[in-house]
Amino acid sequence: MFVNIFPWNVQILVFLFIFAYLCRVKKSVYTYNIINMFSGIVEATAKVVRLDKDQSNLHITMECPFVDELKIDQSVAHNGVCLTVVSKTDDTYTVTAIKETLDKSNLGGLAVGSLVNLERSMVMNGRLDGHIVQGHVDQTAVCVEKKSADGSWYFTFKYDFDSEMAKRGYVTVEKGSVSVNGVSLTVCNSQNDRFSVAIIPYTHENTNFKQIEVGSVVNIEFDIIGKYVSKIASC
Repeated sequence: MFVNIFPWNVQILVFLFIFAYLCRVKKSVYTYNIINMFSGIVEATAKVVRLDKDQSNLHITMECPFVDELKIDQSVAHNGVCLTVVSKTDDTYTVTAIKETLDKSNLGGLAVGSLVNLERSMVMNGRLDGHIVQGHVDQTAVCVEKKSADGSWYFTFKYDFDSEMAKRGYVTVEKGSVSVNGVSLTVCNSQNDRFSVAIIPYTHENTNFKQIEVGSVVNIEFDIIGKYVSKIASC
C-alpha cells in the first residue's frame, strides 16, 4: 500500500517494527502483560440475549459457541471492538461498553437478538490470516449499497471523511485492508468517503454480514500500518 513511498526492504522493516511493537511483551516481577491484537478472522457470532443500562455504561450479555472456554478478564473483539469479559454463566457471558465506545461504534444500536461478530485475541505462534487489527474502532460507516454478484455480494459503505485525518492514515486505499465489524476485508473502489468490499457466501453466512442491509451502521478500523507509515512520512 505504500510501495511508492518506500522501497520493499524498508517496507518489510517498517512492518516488522510495527508488528513487534503491537505484540511486545512487558515483563514485570510477577506476570507478563501482553498487548491484545486481532487478525480480523471472525470465529463465531454471538446472539445478544440481554442489555442492561448502568448510568452511561451498557452491559451486553450474549450466547456464543465457545462460552465455556472464556475466562473473566479475557479480551474479545465484538464487531471489531475489544471488550473484556466481566462475568459468565454456563450459557452466557457479559461485557461492558462505556460511553465513548457506544458513541464511536455501533454497539449502542444492539438489540436483543442482534448478532455480533466475535474474535478472541491472536495466539502469537499462529498464522496472521487477515491483517493486524487492534480492536480500536475508528468510526462508523453506513451501508449505502448491497449488490448481488452471482452468488457473492458487494457492499458499499459511506463514512464521514476528514481530510486532516486522511493525511494521518484514516483512509482506505485500493486493494488495501480494512476491518468492517471486525472482519478483515480487501478494499475495492476506494473513494474519499466510501469504499466497497466483496463478501463470499462463507463470510456472509458465518458473520453478521447476513444482517447488513442498506442503512445498517457498521464499525470500521483503518489499517494500522497505513497510520504508522503516514506518521513516518509526515515527519
